[in-house]
Formats: sequence, C-alpha cells, structure tokens
Amino acid sequence: MPQFAPLQNDTFLRALLRQPTDYTPVWLMRQAGRYLPEYRATRQKAGSFMGLATNPDLATEVTLQPIDRYPLDAAILFSDILTVPDAMGLGLYFVEGEGPKFQRPLKTEGDVLALRQPEPGSLDYVFKAVTQIRTALNGRVPLIGFSGSPWTLACYMVEGQGSREFHTIKKMLYSRPDLMHHILETNARAVAQYLNAQIDAGAQAVMVFDSWGGALADGAYQQFSLQYMQKVVSQLKREQDGVRIPAIVFTKGGAHWAEEIAAIGADAIGLDWTADVGKIRAAVGDKVALQGNLDPAILFAQPEQIRAEVTRVLQSFGNHPGHVFNLGHGISQFTPPESVTVMVETVHSVSRDLRRPG
Repeated sequence: MPQFAPLQNDTFLRALLRQPTDYTPVWLMRQAGRYLPEYRATRQKAGSFMGLATNPDLATEVTLQPIDRYPLDAAILFSDILTVPDAMGLGLYFVEGEGPKFQRPLKTEGDVLALRQPEPGSLDYVFKAVTQIRTALNGRVPLIGFSGSPWTLACYMVEGQGSREFHTIKKMLYSRPDLMHHILETNARAVAQYLNAQIDAGAQAVMVFDSWGGALADGAYQQFSLQYMQKVVSQLKREQDGVRIPAIVFTKGGAHWAEEIAAIGADAIGLDWTADVGKIRAAVGDKVALQGNLDPAILFAQPEQIRAEVTRVLQSFGNHPGHVFNLGHGISQFTPPESVTVMVETVHSVSRDLRRPG
C-alpha cells in the first residue's frame, strides 16, 4: 500500500458516514470534463478520450483541474465506466459525436457463456492513475473511485452501444433470464474486484453508477439491477488501514425505489433531480446519507436563480448530518464554468448558515 499525505479536508467522508460537519460538502458528477477549457486543451493533447483515460499522467492532470479551480470537497478518478467490459475483451472504441461502442457485443448464447473476468493486468492503468492522483492531491480532498453497475455495463455489452429503448437487452432479460443472470453475475464479480483494487491503489470512497437502472420495470429492477449492486457492495472492502471506505450507489431514475436501495448496505445513495430530497430523507431516516440532487440545467440560469435553487435543495434536506451536495446527473459540457463557482460558494455559505444555532 503506497504512503499518502494526511487528509486535510475530510468533510465529504464524514458526511457520507452521517457524522456532523461544519457545512455541506459538494462535488460534481463529471466535474473533470468538457465544460472546462483546461480539460479541452488536455484532451486535445491526448488525441482521443481513451488516450486521455489510459494515460495516468494526463488522467491525473484532468482530475486535478476542477480541484484547482473550485473549492470542491472531493476529487473523482478520471476514467470511463466501460473500462471493465473493454478488459473482458469486448473491444471498446469511440465514434466522434456518437459515443462508446463495442466491436464484439454479446449477441449469442455462445458469446455470453464465453464471457470471462477481465484479463490480469488489463486495468493496471486505472490503478496507476488512482495512486498517482491520490499522491498529487497531497491530502487536499479525498479521492473517489468508481465503476458502472453490473446492469448498466450489461446494457452496453449487449446493445453494443448506448441506447434509448434497450430493446435488445430487454428481449434477452425477458426471454433468456438465465443468460442475463450469467452476464450480471460475471459483471458483479468483476466490478467488486475492480473497486477493491482502486481502494488498494488509494481510493478513499467508491461509487457505483447505475445509469440505466431507471429503464427497468418495477420487479425487473430489483431482480436484474439492485440485487447485483447488493452483491457488489457485499464484496467491497469497507476499511483500509483502519479507515472506513464509504460506498455510494446511484440509480438514475430510481428515486421511487430509494427505500429498497437504502437497504442494500451502501453508506449513501445518490438521487437524480426528479427526487424530493426532504421526503426521501424522511423515508430512509438515518439508514444512509443522501447525495444530490440539483438539476444540472439550473447552471444555465442567472446567478440569483442558481443560488435560489441550491438553497431550496439544502433547506429541503434540512439541518441533519448525512448530505453530500451534487447535481442530479453529470454536468453538461455546455455549462459556463462561472456558474459552478456560484453553485459551490452558495452550497458552502448557505449550509454554514443552516447549521448556526438560533
């Protein structure tokens, strides 16, 4: 285990464990990204998205860019959720303007049954980046590691690319649930090992992104997504060198399942912007911390509108421990960087006021 500088700001980690904090910590999904001119410059230097993600020096550079620009309370590893299926041999590639695709998607029973765990060493570039980023952060803020959920990875692996309708994978789910479960079982094992290796490399919290869980019917969600996230969470290292490693799970479009998600053993659940954070806090009580859930589109509005909406979310959650402020989904590439300054400063100042007695 590498030696790292002591942590100077642990507000994010304490909030995830529902411990009292002086203010509400904030970070953003996709905070290292195309809305920042410095990111676009590094991305150009890398030549391609995967060129950036697979180069630990450049991944470190872009991970630190938002931390240097804003007083955020956590950094998140710069990577892609599809590194795991790529390491399983599906052949990830990116088409400009169309997003990620796989050369060898799981089309037949034979493809599914041939699916194996990632090749040893195939994800070392991710773990190198984690250690390098943690070292470069020098204790400023904690580092979050992450993975896609078993179901979300399966969506790309079966569809071969992103989808709006998910016809191909849903056909498999309903007509051949045995094959679907085989993929999800394989993915759950791979995801748990991947996150544990990130923890060994220096990640101080981990997050599972279930981007497409909300596309499932009630009943199917519990069986094909939630069950496998629970399997991942149950296999995670929850402590490293005597320090707790919190786990966050986030199903986009899953707010109506919040109580069931809160029961799978994670420390925190992420909420998208359709959720009422106050109602969900009342429903889940002190089982989990909550992360979210500002509508990313508010960042296109005027500063006073951003401040009003941030204040509304903070007041809805109330003066309780266990809130990590975030957007309800990833930040848009078209967001003005100065809007993020307004948001972060408002979160910190308004939440400090909320905690003042009287």
